[in-house]
Amino acid sequence: MRVLIQRVSGAAVHVSGRQTGAIHKGLLLFAGITHKDTPEVLEAMAKKIVHMRIFPDSEGRSHFDRSVLDENGGLLVVSQFTLYADCRKGRRPSFTDAAEPARASNLLDQFVGYLRAYPLQVQTGEFGALMDVSLVNDGPVSIWLDSDESFARRPKHAEA
Repeated sequence: MRVLIQRVSGAAVHVSGRQTGAIHKGLLLFAGITHKDTPEVLEAMAKKIVHMRIFPDSEGRSHFDRSVLDENGGLLVVSQFTLYADCRKGRRPSFTDAAEPARASNLLDQFVGYLRAYPLQVQTGEFGALMDVSLVNDGPVSIWLDSDESFARRPKHAEA
């Protein structure tokens, strides 16, 4: 799973002129699902995101001190298979690493369910639709989270 996290002071999604989701202060999550994602990966990613300290403290001394839970912020989840674009060959991206739509839709729904287990407002776009996403990036703060990188075992560094 790949998630592009945007700290926002506001964000909204529209499909054919109809608003499907909107939040004030919180996180806009562009989420991509790949073939090897499992419910366990999605749950771990949800936990990591809601506890990630990317909001400033109340005194403004630290820009990365509080989580979206601490801020009682909102989450807006937008499906985005293009996060799995492979642009190494030619001029047209390949999306072979993105999960097939039926599987991706099911897993994205599960991811949203894991997020809704927390006491936060969770809104969504519409899977598979052409969406207009508007946001006011706060900071700006944009963080790339990839389950392959986030949960991979890293070798311990030898002590000098």
